[in-house]
Amino acid sequence: MAAERCLELTDEMRQALEEMRALYERNQADVSEAKSGRTDLIFLIRFRHCCLLRNQRCLLAYLYDRLLRIRALRWEYGSVLPNTIQFHMSSEEVEWFNQYKKSLATYMRSVGGEEGLDLTQDIKPPKSLYIEVRCLRDHGEFEIDDGTTILLKKNSQHFLPRWKCEQLIRQGVLEHVLS
Repeated sequence: MAAERCLELTDEMRQALEEMRALYERNQADVSEAKSGRTDLIFLIRFRHCCLLRNQRCLLAYLYDRLLRIRALRWEYGSVLPNTIQFHMSSEEVEWFNQYKKSLATYMRSVGGEEGLDLTQDIKPPKSLYIEVRCLRDHGEFEIDDGTTILLKKNSQHFLPRWKCEQLIRQGVLEHVLS
């Protein structure tokens, strides 16, 4: 359903661009005639020009909204997007996502000392440094800062540092157990 909707929007964008090209070509022809002395075409030329500007604003608003949503995906899912989401993106959108991801990583490395500062952690201020989590699917080994390795198996529960598991919670690997 979402893939079909994405294709429909692409078709709608193509249709709007075709309409804009046709309006522009008709305007160019009428401008030539208006220069020859047909002043009755000026209103029609202005009307078509307003239609062109409106379509342009609508297309730009749609594209800007889509970029904002793609940017939000970086904060929600991290630097690697699930295939189900990436499937619905154009190659240009994937390229923009990758450039945004690199720019954000460069900025995070430039602040916060030697290790940098991970701005994607602690989206909401933590109430405690450690939280109890339940593993929703098999994930494999997970290493925390002190070198301890934990095996994340489906339905296993662990008491872990919040900042180490917040990304896995957003990815749907872990869930926060509220006591």
